[in-house]
Amino acid sequence: MPDSKPINYQTAKFITSAPDISKLPDDTGIEIAFAGRSNAGKSSALNTLTRQNSLARTSKTPGRTQLINVFELDSGQRLIDLPGYGFAKVPLAVKEKWQQSLSEYLQRRDSLKGLVVLMDIRHPFKETDQELIYWAVSCEIPVLALLTKADKLKQGARMNMVLKARQAAIAFNGDVTVEAFSSLKRFGVDNVENVLNQWFNNDSDAQ
Repeated sequence: MPDSKPINYQTAKFITSAPDISKLPDDTGIEIAFAGRSNAGKSSALNTLTRQNSLARTSKTPGRTQLINVFELDSGQRLIDLPGYGFAKVPLAVKEKWQQSLSEYLQRRDSLKGLVVLMDIRHPFKETDQELIYWAVSCEIPVLALLTKADKLKQGARMNMVLKARQAAIAFNGDVTVEAFSSLKRFGVDNVENVLNQWFNNDSDAQ
């Protein structure tokens, strides 16, 4: 992986929460989106990456992220926290609205240049995760499959799961990177930063 100009993720600041893409900032610059099942640890991962305890709200009740949350790093560089999917015990109508805003964002947001799909390392590549990754590959958007809660496994089992997941990722036939991550133990952060730096810098170079 080529060297990329490091980005200071600690500078991330909350800009807005939007119910749909019409309320998002102008569709310019570079956005990297975080998506995952409602219990995948998405908010915790964002807080760990940005070294901020409460940038993204965490909850013991999965599914609290019901809006598209926007965090700005630098002018034209944003992290996007997408609504969680798949687990939350919410009314069907509410769930369908989340799914619609998620789908709209993924399909119509030109500034989206990378997608982080967070999955519990013990249960990777569930059907919805796969659908999301196949969609991104079809749009030539690079994907980081981030295996969260990696501290739940001992080192040998963790390495084995990463190897299996990397083997499985070949089937997507696209730019899909697999890394292990733990918000609790704070490992895997450097690997995430390296991938994100590359995405931000590659697209900056292309503009």
